[in-house]
Amino acid sequence: MAVSRMRDNIERWMIHEGLSFDEIKNPENSFQILIKHAGQYGIPADIFEPKAQPGILVIGAKVVMKNSQISRYLGFSEDEKKKFEQKVSDFCYSLQAISKMITEDGKQKVGVYVVLDDKENINQQTVFDAIERVSEMHEKTSRFLLKTF
Repeated sequence: MAVSRMRDNIERWMIHEGLSFDEIKNPENSFQILIKHAGQYGIPADIFEPKAQPGILVIGAKVVMKNSQISRYLGFSEDEKKKFEQKVSDFCYSLQAISKMITEDGKQKVGVYVVLDDKENINQQTVFDAIERVSEMHEKTSRFLLKTF
């Protein structure tokens, strides 16, 4: 199986910048790399190419909700959950982030993502700019959850 050129580029750029990363196996993605400390806030961030969308690069991070927030969320009715998720989605949209509520490892998380879909313009600078944006969106979303929830 041919190794993706995009993955090779991403790995080379991470090494060049001195960032530590791991390859993650995910059957939904052609490749997925977890950067251990990304951006100005040093958060874990994923970079992946969805198998369903070749040539698209997604960079994202997951904000883990606090235990007290998870308890409250799980106590919500379906309608309350939808309203809360819409509030989070609206906030993330205001940051120009794509968001997704995720349940993973028994925790409730909010994923914030930047999508790079212009193959010709996916380069080291655009990737690192997107990593910085994701780091900042992660921090703002985390603060938003603390203030509003």
